[in-house]
Amino acid sequence: MKWCRFDSNGQGVYGIIEGETVTEVSGSPFDTYTKTDRTKALNAVKLLVPVIPATFYAAGINFREHVTEIAHQRGEEPNFPPAADVGYRANNALAAQGEPIIVPSDATEVLQYEGELVVVIGKKCKRVSEAEALDYVFGYTIGNDVSERTWQHGDRTLWRGKNTDTFKPMGPWIVTDGIDPENCEVSISLNGKKLYQYNMSGAIFSARQFISRMSQYLTLYPGDVLWMGTDGAQENMKDGDVCDIAIEGIGVLSNPIQWEK
Repeated sequence: MKWCRFDSNGQGVYGIIEGETVTEVSGSPFDTYTKTDRTKALNAVKLLVPVIPATFYAAGINFREHVTEIAHQRGEEPNFPPAADVGYRANNALAAQGEPIIVPSDATEVLQYEGELVVVIGKKCKRVSEAEALDYVFGYTIGNDVSERTWQHGDRTLWRGKNTDTFKPMGPWIVTDGIDPENCEVSISLNGKKLYQYNMSGAIFSARQFISRMSQYLTLYPGDVLWMGTDGAQENMKDGDVCDIAIEGIGVLSNPIQWEK
């Protein structure tokens, strides 16, 4: 099944996508819902961020090539994590499919994309094993963990380098079946040119490992999201660029870059 959130008379509502049609539902896929008789063409609706998470988690270090590249940029030796460690992002940074990534005028030119698989939790989850971890997943969507590297490395926290408004596009919808989070292709394109492609099988830690480890200490709730990290080196984005993140079986998340004057 494919779920979205869209604007209906100024309100964010959930919908089920079937082909090129969206059927509005009453309620939430994370609780109880009923289909309504209100349908619209998919290309006629304004898609919103597919879920507003209660808690926004992010796997900060999860691919060896990415860790190595960042370490080399900083003149350091790569330091690979011994266990699945997770960080946090801020909901204010979320942006929907097609919305511009607004870059503050004082940002440096080192503004980079990070195309990521996003895991959406579907059931309350506490102290689960790796074997049962995916039973608590509702579905999967796409994220672009936009990062201003000068701020990221120079500030004491990630408050603006990662969490500036619109720096976390997510969408365009959630796919609930047919996705293997441990073996799907992710590709990143800028202005229609494919720059990098990787497979989730290259992750240091899988979604199963993250969810299980997190749940030993944290209670995960329906609608929480976990961004799974990215692989490879990234290139800088500039004003007017369009960044596309594509994941096999889900679709494409596309956002233009707009620098404040």
